[in-house]
Amino acid sequence: MRATALFTALAAAVLATASPRIAHLHYQPISPSTGDAAPPLPLAEIHYDASTPSSATVASYEAPDLPADADRVRIGAWDAAAGAWRSGVSVTSAATFAKGYAPHLLLSVDASGTLLGAGARGVRIDAGATRDFGPQAVVAVGGAGETPVVNKPVVLVDGRKKEPEAEKTLLQKYWWVIAAVVLLTLTSGDK
Repeated sequence: MRATALFTALAAAVLATASPRIAHLHYQPISPSTGDAAPPLPLAEIHYDASTPSSATVASYEAPDLPADADRVRIGAWDAAAGAWRSGVSVTSAATFAKGYAPHLLLSVDASGTLLGAGARGVRIDAGATRDFGPQAVVAVGGAGETPVVNKPVVLVDGRKKEPEAEKTLLQKYWWVIAAVVLLTLTSGDK
């Protein structure tokens, strides 16, 4: 009974972590006249899996309708119910979505697949190189940083490793004590 319950729980945990996730990205035009008063609007829906970041796909994409005076665009995951950004946001130029550029939507996720931040960059379309001009999703999975190496051997200028000094014998360490005892013995009187 317990073995089947344990197996079921383990299988459910594996399936829960292996399931693809969905990121709903929004954009907010920023212009000198209105600032960031405009509400965020839907930009794209991206399906991704943190275990295979190269398999991310753009399920839906709506090209942004930017005002003429908007020179920057804020991009991230918007929570309409809370009225706040759910992820880290980035600001990009409005030229990212101009004609002649294919938007690449960037997602930063942690190892478990939680969305940390979003962004976009425009890639100039080269008609001779590819026919895939649509938006593409790029997923960057964060991991643990590099840890410092402790007790690394010292490397000398000429590339050799510093050799440890040979251990001294008891006589080499305490010769001066023996010399002091001999000196005191010879100089002391019999009286």
